[in-house]
Amino acid sequence: MPAAPLTILDCLDRPSVFPGFTDPSWTPWRTILAAVFGLPVPDPELFTHLTNRTTPPTDPVREAWIVAGRRAGKSRIAALIGVYLACFRDYSARLAPGEWAVIAVIAADRAQARTVMSYVVGLLDASPLLARLVTSTSAECVELGTRVRIEVHTCSYRSVRGYSLAGAICDEIAFWRSDESSRNPDSEVIAALRPGLANLRGPLVAISSPYSRKGALWQAHRRHFGAKGDPGVLVVQAPSRLLNPSLPEHVVADALADDPQAAAAEWNAQFRSDVETFVSREVLDACTDLGITERPPEPSLRYVAFVDPSGGSQDSMALAVAHRAEDGSAVLDLVREVRAPLSPEAVTADFCALLKAYNVHEVRGDRYGGSWPQERFAVHGVTYRSAELVKSDLYQAALPLFTSGRAALLDLPRLVNQLAALERRTGRGGRGVVDHGPGQHDDLANAVAGALVLVSGRPEPPFLQYIRAEMRDAEATARRAEVAAYRRSHGIPLT
Repeated sequence: MPAAPLTILDCLDRPSVFPGFTDPSWTPWRTILAAVFGLPVPDPELFTHLTNRTTPPTDPVREAWIVAGRRAGKSRIAALIGVYLACFRDYSARLAPGEWAVIAVIAADRAQARTVMSYVVGLLDASPLLARLVTSTSAECVELGTRVRIEVHTCSYRSVRGYSLAGAICDEIAFWRSDESSRNPDSEVIAALRPGLANLRGPLVAISSPYSRKGALWQAHRRHFGAKGDPGVLVVQAPSRLLNPSLPEHVVADALADDPQAAAAEWNAQFRSDVETFVSREVLDACTDLGITERPPEPSLRYVAFVDPSGGSQDSMALAVAHRAEDGSAVLDLVREVRAPLSPEAVTADFCALLKAYNVHEVRGDRYGGSWPQERFAVHGVTYRSAELVKSDLYQAALPLFTSGRAALLDLPRLVNQLAALERRTGRGGRGVVDHGPGQHDDLANAVAGALVLVSGRPEPPFLQYIRAEMRDAEATARRAEVAAYRRSHGIPLT
């Protein structure tokens, strides 16, 4: 009678297979792994605490969504699951001749996915038993003699189609960047993965720290955490120190004292309630002139321009030109973006040529890079002036233009995606801050908001309005005191 296949817990108990997992500190993760693979859980009470369920799964789950804090061992566990699925499952009966089973390790970008892959290679190399299975290794793929490949993929619904998937490991899914051509990228990637997992009955495992209350991770938590929802979908939620008791307590305590909202997400695995969408895509779509990607210059119009400079190594450098229509609306005429890596001097020269075509000899921009923007634009006969408003205040000043339909945008999906991805967060001191989310970019959005606010005769930012109101109140109070003192000194009744 053939021996029963090793379970993932059996493998953890054998240092010759997976060294380094016998320490008791791994007990919480062992409970999670047992539930994911339908095994008896070592600690039923802990299972209930982590999942808000009283009954553990008796069969392997189709999907596992693990919401965990930072430094909890997420990437190491992700690699462990991938290696186990690749080495201890037999897929040959379901594979066509020449077909390979694939374990897809998916992250926001290839560099991040390679972090998990480094753990994969480390696990294989550390075990003489598993190392013998490896037939080929590269930076993005490990081939095994079991007709299984462990591959790096990015979060694109196009790149994961067409595979026979024995498993999909979605690393830090809450922080996946937006696909420039996709309206709902994480959901579309998950939707593209599920058919590929069906044939080999591989699990979808998403492991991530939480962020805002939107996206695939939040939706899975909202629908399936606890006894509600599909029993084949398991959602786990655990703070960092529960999964990693060796993490110093003061690290979490200091972070909570410094920024409670951010630390609650980063270390205590709580979704942030202070992050919300700044402007909806529906509002932006209503402002977009379909089919118009650029408006040529007209001599009768007066144009303004805003630039978002870049040092050239990471961020894009972006330019926006706009004019004021007869009805008072702000009309976007031109948008240019040059992505990094770039030459700031060459891009400045190109932008200045465009500005002169629109008869613009002065451009506004943020206070980036000290004096170099003023110097480089001046070389080409254009005056660069620093904007009065910081980026967050520019966005807030532009919002009424969008919501009232008094902005006419160009039909540029990348621009709309950046504007739609902006987030409003509560900053320190309770003041609202608008900025891009983790892994996002807003260079185009910044330039466009600046140009639209400039041309519309922007209102004062909220903090200036508040200061002026306080000054008016103080002046009125002082004036009333002067009048009362005068009446008292002259014997005039106060009423």
